[in-house]
Amino acid sequence: MKVAVFQSYIDGLYTFMFENGEDMIFDEIHPRALKQFDLKHDESYIDQTFKITFVEVADANDDVIYRIDSLKLVQ
Repeated sequence: MKVAVFQSYIDGLYTFMFENGEDMIFDEIHPRALKQFDLKHDESYIDQTFKITFVEVADANDDVIYRIDSLKLVQ
């Protein structure tokens, strides 16, 4: 798990900033994680810190996309 701050959801993409200052854009979130934290619609999660687990997945064109598998809000 890595720690990152949720920055935005725009046009189907989720942006997080990691502790090292690097932004990362995720194309997908596992439905279980999205059900727990509705990052698409609930703006109260912006600037909140999460522990996230993610994977790289090849799509039909062999392009790599990043998918979040789990989220845990850091209190």
